[in-house]
Amino acid sequence: MTSTSFADGGAIPSVHAGEGVGDNASPAIAWENLPAGTAQLLLVIEDVDVPLPRPVLHTIALVDASVPALKEGDLDPENPTVRFVSAAFGRSGYQGPRALPGHGTHRYGFHVYALDRAVPKDASLVDFAELLPWVDGQVLARGSLVGTQRR
Repeated sequence: MTSTSFADGGAIPSVHAGEGVGDNASPAIAWENLPAGTAQLLLVIEDVDVPLPRPVLHTIALVDASVPALKEGDLDPENPTVRFVSAAFGRSGYQGPRALPGHGTHRYGFHVYALDRAVPKDASLVDFAELLPWVDGQVLARGSLVGTQRR
């Protein structure tokens, strides 16, 4: 997994930061070497440094396997190749990094999973918990990219 918007381990530009901090425009991300049989991709963006028992999920999206990359701004509800699942606080769509002020640098993991079967379009997916049974045991491969943000 790569990005032309930021380097792995590097700072995420403010244009990609969440509302109130930046423009909330999703970064460009790409993946390669998907295994044969990939039917769909699952993209999860999480803040691993939030001071809670587990990471906060910022974005959960199912992406058509035919999509080799997402250009800047492609993680948009109007994009027909992307289906969003509600993430933290019931929010859907791209929710960019918004590190807590004065809390230091936060790492944001961008994770892509190649699934061997697509989640049906009519499947009820209110949140991540409802998505998990659909993807359990279906992951063929995965990739990740980490960006940082500080306020």
